Amino acid sequence: MLESVYVLWHIHRMPNGEDDEKIIGVYASNLDARSAQARVSDKPGFIDCPEGFLIVEYKIGKDSWEEGYLTEVYSR
Repeated sequence: MLESVYVLWHIHRMPNGEDDEKIIGVYASNLDARSAQARVSDKPGFIDCPEGFLIVEYKIGKDSWEEGYLTEVYSR
């Protein structure tokens, strides 16, 4: 039985300071996620920001965010 999945993200900091986050895919192993990273790393955008890749392991059936959240209000 599969106990974890591995999510391949790409995060690129935009000139305005915001993060542009993309989920490339969800994989059954870290090796599968690294293979996917290799497949897309020479594509437009990704090739210019190779440091933006991140692989995160998520346990199936376990909460990944338990703390709640607060919304920040920005005034201009």
